Amino acid sequence: MSILKRIPTYWLFQLFGWGMFIVVNVFFAYTWDQVDIKFIYRLLLYLGLGLALSHIMRWVIYRFNILIKPIEQQIFGFVFITFIFSLALGVSESVLLIYLDLLRKNASERTVMNFSRLTFYNFFASFSYLFIWNCIYYIYHYVQKSRHQQVDTLKLEALVKELELKTIKSHINPHFIFNALNSIRALIDENPMRARGAITELSNILRSSMQADKLETVPFEKELNIVKDYLALEYIRFEDRLRIEFEIDEDTLDQPVPPMMLQTLVENAIKHGISKQLSGGTVKIISDFKFDHHELVVQNTGHLNGSYNSDGFGLTSTQNRLQLLFGEKANFTIKEINNNTVEAKVILPVAAVA
Repeated sequence: MSILKRIPTYWLFQLFGWGMFIVVNVFFAYTWDQVDIKFIYRLLLYLGLGLALSHIMRWVIYRFNILIKPIEQQIFGFVFITFIFSLALGVSESVLLIYLDLLRKNASERTVMNFSRLTFYNFFASFSYLFIWNCIYYIYHYVQKSRHQQVDTLKLEALVKELELKTIKSHINPHFIFNALNSIRALIDENPMRARGAITELSNILRSSMQADKLETVPFEKELNIVKDYLALEYIRFEDRLRIEFEIDEDTLDQPVPPMMLQTLVENAIKHGISKQLSGGTVKIISDFKFDHHELVVQNTGHLNGSYNSDGFGLTSTQNRLQLLFGEKANFTIKEINNNTVEAKVILPVAAVA
């Protein structure tokens, strides 16, 4: 068994297949009492040619990547290669048989003249054998490809779940929660009504974060409302140091966006931008249609530096989520503009909304 494990699967199939070919031919020849020296060397000759040409045929299939082409091209390649190699096998067998007969001085004029008939017979038999060989080969690779695709799909689903979990954990920075609670505590005596409103806003954010794993996308309007609650809580802490601007095309409110994605970008803008400015700064949120795409932009006062990437899993997760959800149709960039403004831009495909 240990020896068999070292032999590649392809050669195990080759040896088994051509071994069965020998067994079947010997069985019928013995049944019809046709086992003689001519039968034996003809069988061995065909076995050698079959092994060699089927191996070359496999190389051709690999060389021209036939197994990964569209199905129509695969079928054409399957038939064409079977025909060509069957013809080569039939002609080779006929030539070698006549040559061996000539060496043994056993070839008659009639045998040489009937070369075309002999070739046609050998071609037909070879086509049958190679057709079966190719069917088994293609079916084996189709099953293997399906199994690999299933495994890859399972791995991708596991990766998506893991990524979603990490993304959800990154949605709400623990420091933000502590800061929000401290701000609410300070408001309880000074402004009880505003404190109650702040608790509601924090509750909305936490609820949305917990529900984010159940949805791939949400309407932009819902995401925008969460961001407004988040900014309202941050305003309690920063007061006049935090200035907020919105430039929203109302037609974009129904567009689907990944949940908590905009909140993550706004949180990064405040954490790495506004909080590092002594005089504070502005966070501007833009949503518009540009060049047949939905364009989401978060601009903040500050400079783009290593702090945006050192612990910024949110930015990495944004790029990964967009890639998983929309592929090449979406894009994310972050850059510094106007020497004192950082701009994070998300390009999303426009979805038809009923």
